[in-house]
Amino acid sequence: MLFAKRAPVAWLVAGLGNPGDQYEHTRHNAGFQVIDALAQRGGFSVRRLKFHALTQTALIGGQGVLVMKPLTYMNLSGQAVGEAARFYKLPPHQVLIISDDVDLPLGKLRIRKGGSAGGHNGLKSVIQHLGTDQFPRLKVGVGRKPHPDYDMADWVLGQFQGADRAAMDQAADQAAQAVECLLAQGIDRAMNRFN
Repeated sequence: MLFAKRAPVAWLVAGLGNPGDQYEHTRHNAGFQVIDALAQRGGFSVRRLKFHALTQTALIGGQGVLVMKPLTYMNLSGQAVGEAARFYKLPPHQVLIISDDVDLPLGKLRIRKGGSAGGHNGLKSVIQHLGTDQFPRLKVGVGRKPHPDYDMADWVLGQFQGADRAAMDQAADQAAQAVECLLAQGIDRAMNRFN
């Protein structure tokens, strides 16, 4: 499903997370997991090193897309996203960011046209580098921490276990479908169908 390099990139789809085996299957890596599901559905791999990220160009929902997993670590995600968006001259409304959300129940999806970072450092970095908070985002619920005194960093860097891991696998596939729908039919249709 890959297309020739001369096909225009009309969208950037970036899943946020942290590189490295120790972060695999953690709550904070929900964005990476959605990118992996998208790649599996489309029959491509996201392995090309460019813009401080693992990337691939692909045809998704009829659109030329640069798919990205930033390697800058979560808090600096905007460096990779901003660099790629500037290179392809993409306006913010054609940059889709996929991230985890601790305020959503596990597996619940929420698509938004824009808005604040909501305390998410990865989104904060993207807002800083794009110079606006008006870009689409797909949030994947990873659930609230079990107790108010529980350290937030420990929670988001904790790995999914058992039934939660299966639920997250299912959510990642559904989120990949949401990305396909958004690119093919527009954000309003995707919001109506997946929110």
